[in-house]
Amino acid sequence: MKYSALLGVFLSSVLLMTAVKAEEAPAMVDIPTLEKDFVATINGFDKAKIIAQFGEPAKADDVKVKSTGKVVASIWQYHYINTAADGSYYETTELDFIDNKVVQVVFINNDGSEGADAGKKYDVPPNIE
Repeated sequence: MKYSALLGVFLSSVLLMTAVKAEEAPAMVDIPTLEKDFVATINGFDKAKIIAQFGEPAKADDVKVKSTGKVVASIWQYHYINTAADGSYYETTELDFIDNKVVQVVFINNDGSEGADAGKKYDVPPNIE
């Protein structure tokens, strides 16, 4: 009887310590991939967490302050990471950052590259009076 009471106290204390440690450690939460859940939560994750889950973006462009070279905005593109409500994948997901936070998400049903008209220049006719 004496040993069973001691064993009960020991097990209780181990369980309590485990519960306290579980509360202290922040839970690693995966970024959801369903479009609406993704949009609702992505701004709560920094670039490091996004890279940890999805890897480096397929394409990344940075906007820098000319005088300091500091990156103030970025545009990242990933392929096939988000699903629509029907389960189909968006070919490209674009994440627009200001500093380290996502401020806009764009789902694209193509590879996100600029088409054949990209960079094409058009001559504007002179003003006719």
